[in-house]
This record gives sequence, structure tokens and C-alpha cells, in this order.
Amino acid sequence: MTTKTTLLAASILCCLYAGNSLAAEAATPASAADPATAAVAAGALDDATTLDAVSVVGTGQTRQVQSLGKQDLQRVAAGTSPLKVMAKLPGVHFQSSDPWGNYEWSSKLSIRGFSQQQLGFTLDGVPLGDMSYGNHNGLHISRAIASENLSGAELSQGSGAIDTASSGNLGGTLRFFSADPMAEYGLRLAQTVGSDATSRTYARIDTGDHNGFSAYLSGVFHTTDKWKGDGPQRNGQFNGKFVYANDDVKVTGFAATSRRRETDYADLSLESARRLGMDWDNYANDWQRAIDAANGKFSGGVTSLDDAYYIARGVRDDDLAYLSADWNVSDDLVLAATAYYHRNEGQGHWATPYSVSPTVPLRMRTTEYDIERTGIMPSLTWQIGDHRLQAGLWLEKNAHGVQRNFYDLQRNEPPNEIFFYRNPSARVFRQRFDTDTRQYYVLDHMEFVGGRLAIDAGFKGLRVETDGTTLIGGASRASGKLVSEDNFLPQLGARWQLSEHEEIFGSYSENLSAFRTGVNGPHSTSQAAFNAAVASLEPESSKTLEAGLRTSREQIEASVAVYRVNFENRLLAIARCAGIVGCASSFANVGDVESRGAEVTVLWKPFAGFSWYHSLAFNDSQYESDYLDGTILVRTKGKQVVDAPKRLYATEVRWERDGLSLQLGAKYTDKRYLTYLNDSSVSGFWVVDASASYEWKELSWADAFKLQLNLTNVFDKQYFGSLGTNGFVASDPRGLNYTVQSGAPRQAFLTAEVRF
Repeated sequence: MTTKTTLLAASILCCLYAGNSLAAEAATPASAADPATAAVAAGALDDATTLDAVSVVGTGQTRQVQSLGKQDLQRVAAGTSPLKVMAKLPGVHFQSSDPWGNYEWSSKLSIRGFSQQQLGFTLDGVPLGDMSYGNHNGLHISRAIASENLSGAELSQGSGAIDTASSGNLGGTLRFFSADPMAEYGLRLAQTVGSDATSRTYARIDTGDHNGFSAYLSGVFHTTDKWKGDGPQRNGQFNGKFVYANDDVKVTGFAATSRRRETDYADLSLESARRLGMDWDNYANDWQRAIDAANGKFSGGVTSLDDAYYIARGVRDDDLAYLSADWNVSDDLVLAATAYYHRNEGQGHWATPYSVSPTVPLRMRTTEYDIERTGIMPSLTWQIGDHRLQAGLWLEKNAHGVQRNFYDLQRNEPPNEIFFYRNPSARVFRQRFDTDTRQYYVLDHMEFVGGRLAIDAGFKGLRVETDGTTLIGGASRASGKLVSEDNFLPQLGARWQLSEHEEIFGSYSENLSAFRTGVNGPHSTSQAAFNAAVASLEPESSKTLEAGLRTSREQIEASVAVYRVNFENRLLAIARCAGIVGCASSFANVGDVESRGAEVTVLWKPFAGFSWYHSLAFNDSQYESDYLDGTILVRTKGKQVVDAPKRLYATEVRWERDGLSLQLGAKYTDKRYLTYLNDSSVSGFWVVDASASYEWKELSWADAFKLQLNLTNVFDKQYFGSLGTNGFVASDPRGLNYTVQSGAPRQAFLTAEVRF
């Protein structure tokens, strides 16, 4: 860390800042003081305080917004990613090849046809970037916070909240909220055991409230074997949070560390899966077979170097902290600010047969990442009659580095241990990206006719400047400056309350996505290709129009929404070799995408303790243009977007009574295409999960004791989960692209939790 950055981080963590203060479980004291102050505070908190009483149909919003509360996130197997839980919401497509949805190489999310790199993510307002595997501007939610410490999550399928700190949210936002400390002193211990030697240990201690101050510390260690092949998955996390609140001020601090070590599953092709089986994996623990394969001596049905490698891994270390403050200046005015710091170091390992060591025909190829970013987000909320005015700013400095290296291996020392490699035998390239982000927004929330009519009108401006420098790599990797800018991105939404229970809504928004940096951006091309493209290169943008009807009654909640999205200037990195080889890509604007669709949500509650949830989504995302791959015309116009199922359906039945809770859920995912020309695809499939728990309360030796059993993929369905792990290609009628992963088989987990 540079001296300058150290001083900046220290100044951030010693001031009162923070903002849109996304407390998740308890309203600020101001919200209970008087109606005027409460209205302003509610705007500043952006409804985060209501997450424990969420409405799955988004009642009261001027756009399509749906939320999940703490209980929804805790009923699944301990450690499950909130992304997997949110997959039951309409329009959300999520896949991973592990049962928790945490394995990042295979973690794939899309909403209404937009991929994960085109969505926005925050934790308590702090930007998480695009949460991709080779991240350049953030970290995955599973590393930012232990799932046990989440209190809720909010999904905006189309136009995300205008104050969301994201430079890439073309197709929606997901906002996560951490739990506040408990008001009473307490100790919480939980132990999970299950399939494939799974063990997860969680501990948390709360101080309780002391004159407005409360805090908690928690730690978790999760380890499991892979469900196929050989190698561990390990993660250790620490979370701490404090809150100080009085009648006028609320100050919140949060800190998190994560140390993740993952052994990868093998990427399959459709052809290799037919030939070798869906349970095929890398050679790990059979070093001699990997050496033989590298020498061209294949066995057991293997016919290609790419059918398997010896081992592949992901290693990630993260430290994240923020400090926030909300100040009720008067009954009508709230000032808020958030400041944050994030540091990341990561490596991706691949034992490649395409490069040789002095004593063995393999080498360890690494892609190495580092991120150091600091940011601040001040805002104000001012109530003037029927208007609640909001204005805010997001400023971030991000230094990101990426390099590709090789490390020699020894014949008698198979690379089984997981650690950060140092002192490479050869360096292929090294790049540094210095990015300055500036975003501002202004919003007027208006309510008329006794609150029956609500209108949100505002705009945001975004400017992201990246200066990329190639330190090693010469002409194969580009240097240069890229600027993404639009100073007027409007949002307009309205809600009309038809009756006590029914309302209609509609919204329009425009969004811009900054150019990506790192291994998947324009700088990953040659200098000549970058120079040729940069003059005409435009950042991706979108225009979203949506409308819908909601009803919210005692026994039923339901919503219907329709939408149309124009996605312009789609940028495509065109691979020139197999993923493990890692040669420079070409980069081009390949035209527009149009998406149209409808989403239906129904929650039926016929009697106390019983609920039946349904969500149905239809999405038609089509490429609007052909494009040139060199001199070859790729006729994609009218083709379906890759990995974008037309139909998604989720259903979930839940019954609770006297401490007993039973839940059964199922998700259908429609056919998905693997190529831009739609000549390769995977079939639709169903996956069913189940859980049962019982909680004993007010025991003589503890406040509560709970046992919970979770079954994932109850019927042991074989299916292709994640697509595009090594990217997509224009055409692959024989199914030879190694870019798919198998979904996890049936798994069982038992959690015992005690509270004192």
C-alpha cells in the first residue's frame, strides 16, 4: 500500500461519514420521533429499515422492486449465497456448480438477459463492483459478509435506485444489508456438518445496547471437499459491526476480512460430457496421469489436452471496512455520508500442459489480481411540503493490477497445496489501471392526493476515467486512457393507488456502463487493436421501460409487470484461443440487444403459518445486429442472447407451527444457448430443494436451540448449471467449447444452533 493511500485510508476511517445508512433491522431513533422527521429519515434510509416486513411484490414502489428478509436468507443451508436465494424472484437466473452458490468461477447470474457484469451490487450502500471472478472493481457478496450476518436483500430487476453506487448497472441492481447488533447481550454458536465432509463453524457475540452503543464480532470457518474430483474448498471470515445512535445522530462502522481458497471443478464441453460423463473432473491426486496426458498419452476415454488439467484453483484475500453517519439536522433535513476502503489480492491457478517446466511437461499458469480502492458517498435529504428532495455524490479511486505469470513445477512435487505463488519463472504481461469514478444524482419524490399518487423524478451523471498502463507485455496488451461519461441519465417513475389494496406503477430509466478494465476489457487486446478501436468505441448503455399492477391483501399478494429494454453498444471480447492458453482477445462493438418480457409473482397465505409462493418470468432477448469477426460476418441478428432462458418458474411451499418449519421449493430453468448463432444449447431442467427445522426456546441452559436439515437437489437431477465459464463463441455445432459445468448432485446438511 502506498503512503498516500495509507494516509487516505486512515483519514477515511477516522471521520464521521457514511450515508444512505442502510441499517437493516432497527429504525433510527429519529424515525420514531415525529412524523416530519420520520419521513425524512425514511427517505435517507431508503426503506432499508422495513426489510423484516418485506413485501415480495414491492408495494409502494414506482418501479419493479422485490425484497427478501432475514428469515428467507436463513432457511437455506448455512453459508448459501444470497444470490441463490434470490433466484426464486421473477427474472433472476442464477447457477453455480456447488450447492451453496459460492464457488465463484462457476457463479453465473443474469436478470432479464443482462449478465452479471451488467448489473449493480452494494452492501449497506458500499459498491461491490460487478462481483465477477476476475474482478477489477469490487468483491463477491460471499466474501464481503458471512451469510449469517445478512438481514435482507433487495432486487430491482430494471431501473435500480438512482443512488446506487455502481458504474455498470445496465440491467438492474441487487442491494444487500448487514444485520445491526442486537439490543441485548448474546452469544450465538452454530455448527453445520454434511455431504462431502462439509464443516461450517459460526460464532457471534453481541455486546447489547449501552447508552446507544452496540456492537458484535463474528467469525466463520467453512471447509468441504469437492463433490467430484479431488481438492478442498475453504473459507475463513471475520465480521464486526458497531452502531451508536441518539436522537440526532447514528454512526455505523463495519469491518470484514475473507480468506478464500477454492479448488476448481473441470470445465466441460457438451461433447466431453457425453464421452466422459457429467461427473468427470480434473486429474488432481493422479500426478502421473496428468504428466502422461501432457505428453500425449491419453487414457480412460480422454482424447484432448483440454479434457482435464491436473488442478485449477482460486485464491482470494479481502479486507473491507466502512464508516457511516446520519445526522438529523432538523425535522426536515438529514445529512449522511459513507466512506469505505477495500483491499484485495487474488490469484487464479491453472496447471497447464501448454507450457513446460525443466523436469515436467506442465507449468503452473497464474492470473494475479490486486485491488485497492477508497470511496466516499455524501448525501442529503430535504422534506419540503409534498416533496422529498435527495441529492448525493459517489467518488472512488481504484488502483487495479493484473498480471499473467508462469511457475515451474517439479516432477516429484505435485502442486497440491493451496497458497499464493511468488517469484515466477516467467512473466507474460503485467498491467495497472488507475480509475477515478464520479457519480452524482438528484431525485424528487413527490406525493399527492393524500399519498395515493407518488412520482419519482430525477437524474444521475456518471464519469469514469481509466488510465491503463502495460508494464510488461509490449504490444500484446494495450496501454491507454478510456473515459465513460454521461451527465444526464434520467429516471422517471409513478405509482397510483387504485384502492386500499391495488396499485399500478410505471417507470423509465437510462443507464450507462463504464468500460471494464483488467483481463476482460478493451486493454486486453493488442496495442494496435486498441488504437484502431478507441476512437469509435462507445460505452454500453440501456433504456428501460416497465409497468405493472400489484395487489396486497391479507391472504394474497400478487404483481404483474411488463418491460422493454434497449441495450445499445454491446461490447464483445472475442477469444482467439482456449481459455487456459490466455492469448489476447479482440474487442468490438457488436450492436444492440432488445429484451421484452413479463413477470408474475403470487404469494398465497390461506391460513396462519402456511404460504405458497410462485414466480413466473418470460423474457425474449435478441441480438439486433450482425457483426464482423475480422473479415467474417457473424449473422447474429434475430438470435437469442446466450445463457438467457426464455422461461423461468419458481414455486415454494412453507408451513410453520410451534417452532416447526417445513419448506419445499422448486425452480425450472428453460433451454439456454451456448453460441451467438444458437447452434448449440442445453435443455431445460427442474431442481428441487427442501428444508426442515425445529427450534426450542427458553430452555434452562440456553435462550434457544435449533436444528435444521437442508437437502439440495432432492431428486439428484443431473443437469448443466453454469454456462460460459470460459466465454462464449459464435458457433459450436459439435459442442467442443469447454465452457459448461455440471450442477451439484443431491447434498444434505445439518445445522445445530444455540443462543445464550
